[in-house]
Amino acid sequence: MAKRDYYEILAVGKTASAAEIKSAYRKIAVRDHPDKNPGDKEAEERFKEAAEAYAVLSDADKRARYDRFGHQGVAGAGAGGFDPTIFADFSDILGDLFGFGGGFGGGRRGGPAGMTRGADLRYDLTLTFEEAAFGTETTLKIPRLEGCPKCSGTGSADGAAPAVCQACGGRGQVRYTQGFFTVARTCPQCQGEGRVISDPCTECQGEGRVERERAITVKIPAGVDTGARLRLTGEGEHGRRGGPAGDLYVVLQVRPHKHFRRDGSTVLSRAAISYPQAVLGTSVEVDTLHGKSTLDVPAGTQHGRDFRLRGQGIDRLEGGGRGDHVVTVEVAVPSPRDLSAEEIQILRRLAELGGHPVKEDKGVIERVKNLFG
Repeated sequence: MAKRDYYEILAVGKTASAAEIKSAYRKIAVRDHPDKNPGDKEAEERFKEAAEAYAVLSDADKRARYDRFGHQGVAGAGAGGFDPTIFADFSDILGDLFGFGGGFGGGRRGGPAGMTRGADLRYDLTLTFEEAAFGTETTLKIPRLEGCPKCSGTGSADGAAPAVCQACGGRGQVRYTQGFFTVARTCPQCQGEGRVISDPCTECQGEGRVERERAITVKIPAGVDTGARLRLTGEGEHGRRGGPAGDLYVVLQVRPHKHFRRDGSTVLSRAAISYPQAVLGTSVEVDTLHGKSTLDVPAGTQHGRDFRLRGQGIDRLEGGGRGDHVVTVEVAVPSPRDLSAEEIQILRRLAELGGHPVKEDKGVIERVKNLFG
C-alpha cells in the first residue's frame, strides 16, 4: 500500500511551522493513544502513522529531504525503520497525560521517598485607595498544609522510613508492553512515590501534612495598584516528605476612591468653578492625598483645563520620587431655577452687551417683571 503524505496525516500545510506541526501531532496522539483506545487496532495504526510523520517533519534535516525527495529521501525514519527517539520529548508533547513523567519510560516523579514541592497559594487582598498609595502592613490568615508535628512529616507512626514499594521496585511506575512500544504508568500501589508506609501516622493518616491556619504579616509597599502580585517565598503549602514549601502570591485589588482616580503615580481629580471665576480668575482650595492645596486659576480659564500640582501624587513603585496631582477645572453652569430674577436680568444684559442672543423664556421674563414691578 502506498504511504500517505506526512503533511496529510497531520492535516497541516507544507508551510506549517514547527509549532503547528507539534500541535497537530499532539491532538492526534491524545485522540488515538492506545491507552484511550484499548483493543482498537485502527487507532493504534493511526497513532503509529502520526508518530512516524512527526518523527520526520519535526526534524529540520529530515523534513528538507522529505520535501525534496518524498518518502525515499527519509527511508529508515519511517515504517520499517521506526525511530523510537521521537518519544524522548513525549513529556513535552503529552505532558503527564499518559504517565510519561520526565521522558519516555521515565522514573518516579518527585524527589527521594516521594519528596515533592508544596503547592503555591494565592490570596486576594483588597486595599483602600490610600493604603495602596502610602503602603500598609496587614496580617493574613492563610489555611495551608504544614508538616505533621506528630510524625515530623514522615507520615509514619513510629518515625520509620518508608519501605520500597514491592510493586514497582521503588521506581514509582510500572511498565507494560502495548502494541509497538512500552508504556510506563504511575504505580497504583504507591501512587508514584516509590515508597509505602506500613504503619501510617494517626494524626495525618500517612500524608505527612496536616491543615493549619497560619497568620502571616505582609508589608504592602507604597504605590501598588490593582493587579500587582506580591510573592512570599516559602509561605505556600509545605512539601511532602520534607520537600520544599511552595510560595504564597498575594494579588492586590484597590477599591475606587470617592473623589480621586489614578493613572500610574498620577492622581486625578476635578474642581468646579463658576463662570465669573473662570472669566476673572480665582483661587480655589482642592483636596489631595497629602491634604489641602491652593490652586490658582488664571483669568480666562476654559472648561476642562488641567492644572498640575507637582509632587502631590503617589510614590512611584519602581523608585524615582512621587507623582503629581492633576486637577481638571470644570465650569459649572447653574440652572435658571437656581438663580434669582436679578441674576437672570444681569445675565440677559451681559448677553446683549456681548451680542449673543438668548432664548426667550416666559417663566424667566415673568420673574423679572415681578422683581421690578
